Amino acid sequence: MDWHLLGLSFVTVFLSELGDKSQLAAIALSGRSNSPRAVFFGTAGALLLTSLLGSLAGGAVAELLPTRLLKAIAAIGFAILAARLLLFNNEPSADSKETP
Repeated sequence: MDWHLLGLSFVTVFLSELGDKSQLAAIALSGRSNSPRAVFFGTAGALLLTSLLGSLAGGAVAELLPTRLLKAIAAIGFAILAARLLLFNNEPSADSKETP
């Protein structure tokens, strides 16, 4: 097992999940329940399952497509998202109040 990759994956996911909506949902559920242990095991199981599915999907896609193509697809996808956010997100949202 590659311990460096294991540690890097753990630290990256741990830091990115702090304050995430999953954590907020776990806090809300455990605050209202009589069994915070059940909430812990439920949320931990859900995170493990989604991580497993993501890893399996990523591994399958990496086997089918060359790395260079995957990087190009990811770069184009992020560029499209950035362009949409910068150029086409000028409309006021329904939540915001317009002031004259």
